[in-house]
Amino acid sequence: MKKILFTTALCFTVLSATAQSGTNSPYSQYGYGRLADQTQGFNRGMNGVGLAFREHNQANYINPASYSAIDSLTFIFDVGMSLQMTNFKENGKSKNANNADFEYAVGAFRLIKNVGMSFGIIPFTNVGYNYSNTTTVKDYNMTPSTTEVTNTQTYSGSGGLHQAYIGAGWQTPLKGLSVGMNVSYLWGNVDNNVTSSYSDTYVKSLAKLYSMTVHSYKLDFGVQYSHRLNNNDIATIGITYSPGHGLSTKPECLVISSNSQSSVNDTIPMTASESSIPMQLGIGLSYKHNAQWLLGLDYTLQKWSSTEFPIYNEGIGYNTQTDVFKNRHRINLGGEFCRNENGRSFSDRLRYRFGVGYTSPYLKIKNSDGPKEFSMSAGIGIPISNAWNNRSMLNIGIQWQNLSGNIPLTENTFLINIGLTFNERWFAKWKFE
Repeated sequence: MKKILFTTALCFTVLSATAQSGTNSPYSQYGYGRLADQTQGFNRGMNGVGLAFREHNQANYINPASYSAIDSLTFIFDVGMSLQMTNFKENGKSKNANNADFEYAVGAFRLIKNVGMSFGIIPFTNVGYNYSNTTTVKDYNMTPSTTEVTNTQTYSGSGGLHQAYIGAGWQTPLKGLSVGMNVSYLWGNVDNNVTSSYSDTYVKSLAKLYSMTVHSYKLDFGVQYSHRLNNNDIATIGITYSPGHGLSTKPECLVISSNSQSSVNDTIPMTASESSIPMQLGIGLSYKHNAQWLLGLDYTLQKWSSTEFPIYNEGIGYNTQTDVFKNRHRINLGGEFCRNENGRSFSDRLRYRFGVGYTSPYLKIKNSDGPKEFSMSAGIGIPISNAWNNRSMLNIGIQWQNLSGNIPLTENTFLINIGLTFNERWFAKWKFE
């Protein structure tokens, strides 16, 4: 128990200290930021599929019902990071950006017979961008009135939301049926700034500073049912549900106008009434053949269209609206092949992974649909063996993501995902004769 408490404290301390933005995307200025891919090393090589996966050696937190399958003799601790290289293209111009992000840390173990437990910290959203646009406008305060000045719009933002969870999964008396639940603490800050400045010092500059601090909760429920088709084949269905709710936060907006000649700043503070997160429903299917092939298909719906979010409208103010987003649909297909996970040969225990996915746009940007996402991935699980342990795993995945739509900005991101799963034999009882 002391080891469990120490690992839990280490998990929360390290990730709290290193939490940072994992994106440079201008799309992260909308809503709560860029939605995080809440998956881990072993299934990122399969493009995040896993709602119906039941693995004895992984903490599969996207469906808490899977915890009941965890090996009774081990403690699992999984940490992951990503390296990102993104190319942005807009109106014939191109720019590259790189990121490194320490993403998650989770642990899992068998609590009692038929009950597994998991805990950890995972990202929920990321905010991180800084760019500007410069245009030429007429200055009607000057003589002649056709005098032109430049207007520079600067957009910047930082922050994001984080999720700390604890959950349990129970293998029910009904054969093949497991249920589970995660309870999460959701917290973070989202800051977005828009500044408009002019080359003419007689024209007022205008800045809008948006800020939101979140301290709330999140609930996730899961069900899995497995059925053995024959001696070699197992089919599993997984269902997850997360109720949407208000965040009880008070989003703020400061509108600041300034004039360098008069040194007078006018500040108008505004507060919106509410914001909320959406209901989420997921369903997944998996098929395992001969303990070698594992295939999965996931579908997830997030009902963003019914969420509340604050928007600033000129002449109206800063108010909560319910038509800011669209419903988000996500489909992932992936699989894994391992010749023999218990084999003596190193090559027999290698795991080869692949996956593809599509996500519909949920953002609304200037009355147009935001970007849709296409993604592909591949990965490998490399067993780690030493004198004390032969069940830990180094998971390496590569992923390509393309964001494009009706607006001119296109993003192509190449990610290298690295996850290290420690699978320690902590609970074995030694017997001497």
